[in-house]
Amino acid sequence: MFTFFKKKSADEVVKTGGDSSISSNELVDDTHLTTQEEEITTSLSIHPNWNLPKEKEYVFRFLNNDLHPLKPNQISLSGVELGQDEKGIQVTAFLRNSLSKGIKLEKVELLLLDVDQTVLARKEFNLEELGEIPGESSRPWMFIFEKETIVKTAVLSEGWSLAFNVSSLQPHRLDLDQKWDDSLPQEEKNKLETVVEGLPELKPREFNLMGIQAKFMDNGELATTILFRNGNPKSVQVQQLPLEVIDANQEVVARGSFVLDQFEVKANTSKPWTFIFPVDMVTKSDADLSKWAVRPIKSS
Repeated sequence: MFTFFKKKSADEVVKTGGDSSISSNELVDDTHLTTQEEEITTSLSIHPNWNLPKEKEYVFRFLNNDLHPLKPNQISLSGVELGQDEKGIQVTAFLRNSLSKGIKLEKVELLLLDVDQTVLARKEFNLEELGEIPGESSRPWMFIFEKETIVKTAVLSEGWSLAFNVSSLQPHRLDLDQKWDDSLPQEEKNKLETVVEGLPELKPREFNLMGIQAKFMDNGELATTILFRNGNPKSVQVQQLPLEVIDANQEVVARGSFVLDQFEVKANTSKPWTFIFPVDMVTKSDADLSKWAVRPIKSS
């Protein structure tokens, strides 16, 4: 299961991965936080269902003894060894808990980073499989990144690390442009927050557009309010956007291209914006907008 078990002795096992830590309240409730300042040395915790021979357990104990102490109230990933083949990447690491109580984790996206913190692979893991991690302990595990989860190929020897994708841990939220935040009444902001909270959950790294209001103005222009939904762990910049509006009969109502100035949709947020289609962009002035949609125009 672990590649370093093929080596002759524990003395030959070299830890090539780095460490990454987050505050425990990012993953679990904070009712057991401590105010102590002393660093915490974590003891080895083998999964109760593992039946490891003594010599293999000794290897883990040897590796664990060399880990740096943690600060209070941290959850950490400490990379040990990495193996690569045509199927993907196998990462051996310790998941460490400096809380005084045991913790149980759920689904979390993990990132494999190189020495420059560039993302090489990303995958959502079900950490329930690790069982309860006792307080002040380190539990070894193997994390497998299949070929399809690798975003950048690299030959790794030292300095890589495994990290929690912190942005994916935060709930999806509404993000308003400063002008909107300053001008919208609180009641309207609350309505937008309710809309965002009620939408289906985005898939990892999904980015889409959703129309939330459309109406013809007295001068014949079509005003639309669109929600930019970003499920990525990084901000998305939108500079130029060709759009078309579809009515209840699936017919094109308006088409046009819009240039946006420094328009940023922050990671894991939804941002509303209004687009006004001038009369010369409107192709159907008697459209049924009881049900409508907006979509980017695909380049031919």
